[in-house]
Amino acid sequence: MPYEHPLAYVLGVEGLALLRAFTGEHDARFVEERLAEIRKLFDNDDLRPVDVATIDTLEGYRVWSQTYDGPNTAFDSDQPRIDAILDTLPPGDALDAACGTGRLAARLVGRGHRVTGVDSSQEMLDRARRRVPEGAFLEGDLTRLPLPDGCVDLVTCSLALTHVRDLGPVFAEFGRVLRPGGHLVISDMHPESILRGHIPLLRLPDGRPARVASHRHLIGDYIRAGLAAGLQVRRCEEPGSPSYAEMGPAPEPATEPGPWEVWPWSLTDLVPVAARAASADIPYLVVWQFERA
Repeated sequence: MPYEHPLAYVLGVEGLALLRAFTGEHDARFVEERLAEIRKLFDNDDLRPVDVATIDTLEGYRVWSQTYDGPNTAFDSDQPRIDAILDTLPPGDALDAACGTGRLAARLVGRGHRVTGVDSSQEMLDRARRRVPEGAFLEGDLTRLPLPDGCVDLVTCSLALTHVRDLGPVFAEFGRVLRPGGHLVISDMHPESILRGHIPLLRLPDGRPARVASHRHLIGDYIRAGLAAGLQVRRCEEPGSPSYAEMGPAPEPATEPGPWEVWPWSLTDLVPVAARAASADIPYLVVWQFERA
């Protein structure tokens, strides 16, 4: 069970900012201000720890399916990039893997694709069927897709692979179902985001805080898994934060950490200058296009 201590988190943010100062990105005044801020943080009695359950995707998405289609900055960031790739591909047979509520399946149908969606959550699939009646939606696991070999021209998979411990078997399945010349389009949380604790959170029915089990895959992990599955990289984008100079003046630091439901975002408000320095030019998503050899 993860032990989430807000003091530990903000000290980590301060440490990242100081590491960047150590390599010349910030001056002596910045460093002294960070050290002074760290000393003050130890006197903040509001920074109390929370024990958080880790749950699997089946349990997590059963709860999350009720609110999954609400505002989501990750959707806002990956969707135009995925659309730009899809617009270059002709209509065909498409698989939306880990389709969720059918967000991408709807966009595929709108581009003339014949769509099959696969997800392990029956609650998500029920919503996808209502959202995209033209699609065929099947219950299944990413490591054992319920489709025959070489049956699709396109596979999409959005914001799901961070929940997979090993990318190899999943990419092998993507390669298996793709026809030669077919394309794989993926969006996922960037390893830098996972490092900073941007992991899906929710309250369990009994009120306990929980996060969905997530894994930090390095950029090279995707490439190695793709190559092993007979896939070649055609595109990689890493949308991220603006530069430190572009962020503008930081607000005054918050005095309390906010409710757990808005951690870690509210925690960075405790140290806004350090948070800006730590996150400047850092990617938060990765979007891939692979092609089947």
